[in-house]
Amino acid sequence: MQQLGRGMITYGNDVDSLVFDWGTVKILSEPAVTNAERFSFGMVVLEPGKGHERHNHPGAEEIIFVMSGEGEQMVDDQPPVAVRPGACIYIPTDIYHSTLNTGWEPLRLLIVYAPAGPERLLRDIPGCEVVSPDANRR
Repeated sequence: MQQLGRGMITYGNDVDSLVFDWGTVKILSEPAVTNAERFSFGMVVLEPGKGHERHNHPGAEEIIFVMSGEGEQMVDDQPPVAVRPGACIYIPTDIYHSTLNTGWEPLRLLIVYAPAGPERLLRDIPGCEVVSPDANRR
């Protein structure tokens, strides 16, 4: 990480990896990392054929941006739709949603939560392995 005045530059190898059987999450900006106050930001990599189950984020909105790969996105219990790079998915507060990688390569997503908070709960999901940046450098 690099401090720039009151700002910050953060890279993936600066933060914990939250590893699940479906993929990996890296939260690059959140109160605990950058002191961001109003939102958190991160990257999700879903492995081929994997995804995260139907869930919601009480009290928080989410934006998902598809960087690469192919998938299906369900929002508000509506039938899933195909998503591809360039898609911006808005999830209103409390709305159930899920994402599935339907392609042969990793599905790479950028995520924003507002307000910050849901990213901390990811660590409490059964099966989450928290890998510290120091472990990644060995």
